[in-house]
Amino acid sequence: MSFAGKIEPSLGTAPDCSFVIPFFNEHESLQILYREIVENCEALGNTFELVFVDDGSTDAGTEVVRRLAQADPRVSLLRFRRNFGKSAALSAGFGAAQGDVVFSMDADLQDNPSEIGNFLAALDLGADVVSGWKQVRNDPVDKTLPSKLFNGAVNKAFGLKLNDHNCGFKAYRRETLAELNLYGELHRFVPALLHARGFRIAQIPVEHRARRFGKSKFGAKRLVKGALDLLTVWLTTRYGARPLHLFGGTGLVASVLGGGILTYLSVLWALGMGPIGDRPLLLFGMLLVLAGGQLIGVGLLGELILARTIGEKDKYAIAEKSGAVADRELERRIAAASTLD
Repeated sequence: MSFAGKIEPSLGTAPDCSFVIPFFNEHESLQILYREIVENCEALGNTFELVFVDDGSTDAGTEVVRRLAQADPRVSLLRFRRNFGKSAALSAGFGAAQGDVVFSMDADLQDNPSEIGNFLAALDLGADVVSGWKQVRNDPVDKTLPSKLFNGAVNKAFGLKLNDHNCGFKAYRRETLAELNLYGELHRFVPALLHARGFRIAQIPVEHRARRFGKSKFGAKRLVKGALDLLTVWLTTRYGARPLHLFGGTGLVASVLGGGILTYLSVLWALGMGPIGDRPLLLFGMLLVLAGGQLIGVGLLGELILARTIGEKDKYAIAEKSGAVADRELERRIAAASTLD
């Protein structure tokens, strides 16, 4: 299926493209963004929908989107009772989106909708996810420098070379979203999370426009949260299906080292080379053995919990089914549907 030009309609009434737009106190920009997206999508000839997610705004943003939805059935609104964060907003928007391609965009007008066609063209080349790269950023140095450090750390941890993980302008094939479980601050790691699931990630340079309204919500707290979330994502993607390899491996090293120390001290005691009870090395060796045993126990416990909560099919992602396997699955689905009828 080609995304860059006119797309054949999907089954049912699903649009070609969905735009998920979280916003928080950005009422000045919402109508302008709506108009720009509509103009660009209509020029491309694609059907589309806009899903605005109000992340607990206290300004007039909700009313702006309600008026847009009343005038245009392609617009919908999801409103949180309070501010839950961008990850929660994206997760809710992705769950509501129906398009074959789902875009995420920030509502501050710094993302330029004229880039939509370039994203679709990149998907045509075989990518599953296309991430924007703000080559020229209209942000102060206290925002760009931490971003560079963050991008370098994420690339190093996951072996994924992207220049701008933080860019909110992204395009996804619909099937990739089923692999996402966003919470906390994990929206910054979406390409890394999907890369770990085997999807093809690409990036394209995009125009980053200067902020027209309001001010950035970036703060120093996000640096700390980002570092902690990086550790979380690294652990869950690399060791989520094999916790014993992490805890057990570390525990085994500690136990072997501690056992070696205790053996050495035992030999000294047996040879009558003085008392060992008051030597700090004895306490250190005992601590290593105890800590190693506990870590191995934690790893085994993790494996037991994993075995009860996750099936083998959930540990990997199947990209394609064809032949007899696909035919049998289709028959099962038809039989299930007929039973419900």
